[in-house]
Formats: sequence, structure tokens, C-alpha cells
Amino acid sequence: MIDGAVARKTGTVSAFGSKLDTIADVVFAAVCMIKMLPVLQVPVWLYIWIAVIALIKAANIAMGYIRQKEFVSVHSAMNRATGALLFVFPLTLKFTDLRYSAAVLCAAATAAAIREGYLIYRKKK
Repeated sequence: MIDGAVARKTGTVSAFGSKLDTIADVVFAAVCMIKMLPVLQVPVWLYIWIAVIALIKAANIAMGYIRQKEFVSVHSAMNRATGALLFVFPLTLKFTDLRYSAAVLCAAATAAAIREGYLIYRKKK
């Protein structure tokens, strides 16, 4: 979670590192879902919400490629906050109902994905 801050602080930011960080984020989210969903009793509405977020993210990737002719990754504060929420999400399950923790996480992820799409749309090559 702190690799971007370290790269900026040490002056080692690169386009490749940014893309690699995005891929690592996707892998992290996928592994979390693969490991956690089978052991949790997840309501159907939550699966639907996760699918909607995935569709928004896929649309953002497509729009970025169409508009800029390259893979575009946005490392906004909202995306970082969502990543932090995803990181602490398993820890909340001991004392908070899954529905509430997941709703907060999904709301943040939805807002971040929509904001990401807006930033991609507004960015000029």
C-alpha cells in the first residue's frame, strides 16, 4: 500500500511501475475475493454490486484505451482510500456484520470507479 509513496519520495516513479501497481491491485482484489467469498455468506445483492463495480472498471479501461491508445491507470486518492478499506475489510468481519462492512467498501469502490472514469474521460493525450 505504500509503494507509490516510497517511489515518489525516492524519485523512482515510472510509467511501468504505475501499470505494475495497478495490475498488483487487481490481483490483490481477485485473491481476496477468491479466498473470502466461499467462506462467507454473501447476499446476492452484494454479488451484483461487485459485478457492477467490475463493469465500471472494465469500461474505464476500455475508455482509456480508446481515448488515449494505451492502458491508463489512475492512482487517485479515492482509489488509494478504497485499497486501504479493502485491506482492513477482513479485520472488520470479527465485530461488524458483513453487510455493513461490504456496503461501506462497495460504496467507496463505486465512487472511486466513477471518479476514475471521469478523470480518464477528461484527460487529454
